[in-house]
Amino acid sequence: MVYVKSLLRRTDNFMYIVKKNAGARKAFLVDLVNEENYQDLAEKENIDITAVLTTHHHYDHCGGNEGFRRQFPSVPIYGGDERVPALNQPVKHNQVVELADLKIRCLSTPCHTSGHVCYFITDPSNESEVPVVFTGDTLFIAGCGRFFEGTAPQMDTALNRILKTLPDDTSVFPGHEYTVANLKFAAYVEPRNPDVAAKLQWATEQRENGAFTVPSTIFEEKATNPFMRVVESEEIQKKVDTNDPIEGMAKLREMKNNF
Repeated sequence: MVYVKSLLRRTDNFMYIVKKNAGARKAFLVDLVNEENYQDLAEKENIDITAVLTTHHHYDHCGGNEGFRRQFPSVPIYGGDERVPALNQPVKHNQVVELADLKIRCLSTPCHTSGHVCYFITDPSNESEVPVVFTGDTLFIAGCGRFFEGTAPQMDTALNRILKTLPDDTSVFPGHEYTVANLKFAAYVEPRNPDVAAKLQWATEQRENGAFTVPSTIFEEKATNPFMRVVESEEIQKKVDTNDPIEGMAKLREMKNNF
């Protein structure tokens, strides 16, 4: 699998270091949460930072961009929204970029913010390697982001027409450690789903032991994430009183907002 190191920032934000393999020096960072010394980070991790990928403009995902730009003035910062600080490499849907010997496909997923981008990463030298996707605040493990600047149809497209179609084994790295709370909601709307029950027990134990719950996989999300299961689950359809995917998405999000 593409090498990913998960770094927790603030109380529940993830920043990621990504490179071709564990021994590679060339790397890029995903979502600079905080102002910090990124030169020290590069030295500590023994990496050469070649780029920054930003999923969206909310400060807890790009709060370190301007400080990073001062420390690394020539390193590009990618993103899909002009509101991203220090952005100098704007991207569009399905644009492909090669960084650190990896291939990045940019996926536009507006809803949480209008310029949100997810990044699907593959190793072009080894097609059998497990791909990874960085989903910011669009797709969480067993959940999704609030619809701050978008609509239920947009989130349905993002989750069920774009991300859901990625390979099942794709490793999913979201922007926050929200898994336990999301799975509690999933268990509420689909109480007879054994996959949800098992993953909630596992995630609870992980957090109690101080371990992260990332990554998930697209396969696991299709089995446990209620926002990706409206069409498949009669239990969820009864809970939201509809089998329409868009109406179900809207009702689920409203329920989660108040859960």
